[in-house]
Amino acid sequence: MAEAHPKVVVVVPTYNERENLPILVGRLGELGMPNLHVLVVDDNSPDGTGDVADKLGAESGGTLTVLHRTEKDGLGRAYIAGMTKALDDGADIVIQMDADLSHPHTAVPAMVEKLTTTDSSVVLGSRYVPGGSTASEWPWHRKALSAWANFYVNAILQLKVKDATAGFKAWEAQALRKVDLPSVRSNGYSFQVEMNYRVVKRGMRISEVPIRFEERVEGMSKMSLGVQLESAVAPWKLRFGK
Repeated sequence: MAEAHPKVVVVVPTYNERENLPILVGRLGELGMPNLHVLVVDDNSPDGTGDVADKLGAESGGTLTVLHRTEKDGLGRAYIAGMTKALDDGADIVIQMDADLSHPHTAVPAMVEKLTTTDSSVVLGSRYVPGGSTASEWPWHRKALSAWANFYVNAILQLKVKDATAGFKAWEAQALRKVDLPSVRSNGYSFQVEMNYRVVKRGMRISEVPIRFEERVEGMSKMSLGVQLESAVAPWKLRFGK
C-alpha cells in the first residue's frame, strides 16, 4: 500500500498584505503538492486582507482556511495561534512562511523532503548556506546587519545553524508539540530565535536548505525600532532565563 502524503499546512500571518496574498496562494497552488493546505492568520488588517483571504478560501475547495484575530498582536503571537490551529486540524508538517513574497515558494518541496527523509525535526530556508543568498536590492549595511545578527545570536546561544534568524521553516508536528507553544514568550522577530533555541535545548536537529531571500515588492516592512531592540535583548534573556 502506498504511503499517504503527509498533511502539510503553510501558516501565513498577514497584516495589510492584500496585494501579495493572492500571488502567494497562487504560487503555492502551482507546486502541485498533494495534501498541501494554507492557513492565513489575519490580524484584522485595515486594508481588507482578511476579506481577500476569505474569498480565496471560498474558492479553494477546502485547502485554504482563515483564522481572524481581532488586533495586531505581533508576529510571534500570530504564528503561535496559527501553529496551534494547524496541529488541532491534524497537520503532520507545519511551514512558517511570510506573505510578502520574500520566501521562495519553490523551496517548499525541498524543505518537506528534507524533513521526511532525514532525522531533522526542523528545516530552515537559509540565506547563509552554500547556494543561499539575500536580495540583490539590499544595501550593504542591511546585509551587514543581517550577517551580524546571525553571528550575535549564535555567539550567545550556540545554535550551530547558519541562519539563526530565518523565518521560513518547516516543522514536524511532534517537534512543535515538544517546544511547548503556549509558553513561548517572544514576539516579533525574536520569536524565530526562541523557537530555534527550544529545539536545540530539547536535543532535536535543525537542518538548512538554501534559498534566495527576496525583497518585498508591495506593502511596507514590519521591522520597527522596537522590534529590533527586542531582537537584540532576546538572546540574553534566553541564555540566562529560567
